[in-house]
Amino acid sequence: MKTTQYYEFSVRRRRPEIKDEWVQKAVLHPEYTQTQPDGRIRHFIYIEECDRFLRVVIDNGEVLNAFLDRNFKPKTQ
Repeated sequence: MKTTQYYEFSVRRRRPEIKDEWVQKAVLHPEYTQTQPDGRIRHFIYIEECDRFLRVVIDNGEVLNAFLDRNFKPKTQ
């Protein structure tokens, strides 16, 4: 899994609770995806032990950001 320098040096330090395997699962098998206006892609998976969705932002095929999103609500169909 490719990551940006920002992710390695900033995100990992600020959010040590986020496990690499969660990020990898979100990238490979997202439950939901959204495309941002700037072209970056958001991948979401539900993390049961945190009772929140993990949002992973991808830019040019690299993980740019990851955080537990307290505001994400999946659209029910």
